[in-house]
Amino acid sequence: MRGDAWLLIAAIILIIALALQQVVLALVALLFLLAGAVSRLWNRYCLSRLDYHRHLSRNQVFFGEEIVYEVEVANRKPLPLPWIRIEDAIPERVTLLKGKTGQAHDEQVTLTNIFPLSMYHRVRRRFPMKCEQRGCFAFGPTHISSGDLFGFFRRDMDITSKDYLLVYPRLVPLDSLGIPSKQLFGDIRRRNHLFQDPVLTAGVRDYLPGDSLKRIHWKSTARLGRLQTRIYEPTTTVDISIFHDVRTVRAPVWGSVAQLQELGIIATAAIAQHALEAGFRVGLNVNQQTRFSEGMARVPSGQHPEQLERILKTLAQLHQIEAMPAARFIRREVGSIPWSSTLLVVSALAGEDLVAVLTYLKRVGRSVALVKVGGAAPEAGYADLPVYHISDATAWEVVQEIGLKEV
Repeated sequence: MRGDAWLLIAAIILIIALALQQVVLALVALLFLLAGAVSRLWNRYCLSRLDYHRHLSRNQVFFGEEIVYEVEVANRKPLPLPWIRIEDAIPERVTLLKGKTGQAHDEQVTLTNIFPLSMYHRVRRRFPMKCEQRGCFAFGPTHISSGDLFGFFRRDMDITSKDYLLVYPRLVPLDSLGIPSKQLFGDIRRRNHLFQDPVLTAGVRDYLPGDSLKRIHWKSTARLGRLQTRIYEPTTTVDISIFHDVRTVRAPVWGSVAQLQELGIIATAAIAQHALEAGFRVGLNVNQQTRFSEGMARVPSGQHPEQLERILKTLAQLHQIEAMPAARFIRREVGSIPWSSTLLVVSALAGEDLVAVLTYLKRVGRSVALVKVGGAAPEAGYADLPVYHISDATAWEVVQEIGLKEV
């Protein structure tokens, strides 16, 4: 619009100069018109045959590691660009070590690059960044603008594609967390060295006092006239199903306490890592939906070499909004978890409804444990439910040792 106005003014001046026979003024006006025509032509083709690429040195990193964000633009035509402006939207929570950014908006800031670009020339700029926040971060979209030498015209182009960076949570050894790992996992191995698989039935025997009524084989009982109990095939498979509760403030309040949220995620990651190294099959269940999942955030139990990576990917994407309360989520999911599995719940709240569910599961024969994150240490009154407490006295960014005591 600005260039068109100048052209209109120049045309009017040229008409007036010709009418008044002012040669000098007419030449000046004609010069403006020629410059405007060249500028319009320049503006029309300035962004044609222009290649832009953004690149991350790595797309998956651990907390505290550094990456390089690279911007590359190539001018593949004989028309030089006196100026080009590239505005990249980058995540606010990734620390830029070189360069300056604009004002934050929707958890993103703008990284601006302005430079000339000669014909058939390529410019590449690199920006080191440090990942000091867990999460899944988007790079993009990108806005590119350029124009003529005189600044009469300007052309814009938007690139809507995005690149994603996944930052895993901090990995702290379980012993450094203060969790008595030998007690937490050793008892499971000692008491249940051989589990019985309720899917594989080996036979039946006479009922003995203390046998669960769920194991009674009613057809054999009716045929023999006395109670018969199923005998299951033994299995050495040991499962730990970790339930992570993302809520850190009591309902109906929405929001999150960052210290408790990150500390809980660090504890969950540490427990999963230790359990996998100890030979357990580990699974993860979270009462929310992540960015790229259609259902609840879940990692089925397994011992695959990439199992820890799968768990860390899920933990990296967690946010503060729950899909359903933890107690209801556990009641819904527990039926699909093998009876031999140990249910380990990590929660910053551990309200009455959650404790009631875990207490019931323990009474019916389930192996359960609760890890309370932050706040005051739980008091007695958990009906012999194994409860551990992680203090939140140290900031999660620098945590190395967290005192934990069993209730």
